[in-house]
Amino acid sequence: MNDTLSNTQQSRETIECDVLIVGAGPAGLSAALKLKLQANDAGKELSIIVLDKGAEPGSHILSGAVMDPRALNELIPDWQERGAPIKQPVTQDKLLLLTNEKCINLPDALIPDNFRNHGNFIVSLGNLIKWLAGQAETSGVDIYAGFSATEILYDQDTNIIGVVTGDMGRHRDGSKKEGFQSGIEILAKYTIFAEGARGSLAKELIKKFHLDTGKAPQSFSIGIKELWEVPSDQSHPGLVIHTTGWPLDKESFGGGFLYHLNDNKIALGLVVGLDYSNPWLSPFQEMQRLKTHPSIRKYIDRGKRIGYGARAINNGGLRLCLIPVYLVGLLIGCNAGTLNASRIKGIHTAIKSGMIAADAILMLCWTTGKTTY
Repeated sequence: MNDTLSNTQQSRETIECDVLIVGAGPAGLSAALKLKLQANDAGKELSIIVLDKGAEPGSHILSGAVMDPRALNELIPDWQERGAPIKQPVTQDKLLLLTNEKCINLPDALIPDNFRNHGNFIVSLGNLIKWLAGQAETSGVDIYAGFSATEILYDQDTNIIGVVTGDMGRHRDGSKKEGFQSGIEILAKYTIFAEGARGSLAKELIKKFHLDTGKAPQSFSIGIKELWEVPSDQSHPGLVIHTTGWPLDKESFGGGFLYHLNDNKIALGLVVGLDYSNPWLSPFQEMQRLKTHPSIRKYIDRGKRIGYGARAINNGGLRLCLIPVYLVGLLIGCNAGTLNASRIKGIHTAIKSGMIAADAILMLCWTTGKTTY
């Protein structure tokens, strides 16, 4: 254990590994899977731990989602044969311009290329993550579900050497409950942060290492999503609808989406840029208004809402991506701002960022032979 750690830290249980990944989303699991597969193919031992705050991988995941499969094709070429939960191809794209009463359906010839989804799939990202986690565990990756990383550990040279997981069993005032369990120190040669947009540890790293120097400020939106179960005559599997205009005013950035999955499910949502100037604007209320529009209501008026949630979205684009490599740690996925906002897609870029991180770490592991913490 490092001599610079405090007495409180020294009393904790310690686990050591080669690579630690914080976050079991598409970026983190892709990094873990590629690392382990390549190590296995090379006949080398590589211990990998993935931390996820959810009770199980996928339980904290929220996304539309329409997925470009190109990165998954590269990571797992036979994903269809392995039973990946990717079943519904996009069959039709619609782009609607809404007013408070009317709807203009843009002709197909006027739909921008970045809104075209031929070859893409409508997926449940939560189910995809559960499947990816299974693939990773089968390859030998250790996934610690239910553990959140709350503190970054550094050595005397400010190199990142791991994280501390959160304590379990405290009262609201911070005092210990009966059965209190102290957080665990997980020490790693290399640490990958894949927390998603606005991750708490990533914000610390950005500030500490000035990772945003020379970058335009990142911008964020809030995405609100509901999952509906509808009668079969209201379901059109493969239909992808995006909306612009109402209920947002012309000063507010954002738009709606409606994705028809299989099994009579519809994912309905609204994205609102958080730079809106109207102090009375409520993204939640705008979402409720969107559902009242005739062009949207006709798909759900006899349905039942079976799930809902919201999440932050970083929509700054590639020019705002952070420099990902620093002092034996990396930021990947939405932690690094890889979402392609113009295409409304981030799953494939997250997966690819994880694969690139894996390549970088493998090169370091096998050329430098780093073995110290």
